[in-house]
Amino acid sequence: MGFREDAVRALQDGLRAARVGQSVTACPHPRGSLLRTAWVRGYAQAAPPPAED
Repeated sequence: MGFREDAVRALQDGLRAARVGQSVTACPHPRGSLLRTAWVRGYAQAAPPPAED
């Protein structure tokens, strides 16, 4: 599998994680990894915005 496929999969996994309520710290990719960046971007797209005080 190539990097593009891996990155798309990581993004989709991040979307799913946010939708089911997992913490952003549940990312399975190591710090500094481009796959981690894709995962967090997916997570951020699906996560609800923070509540304002």
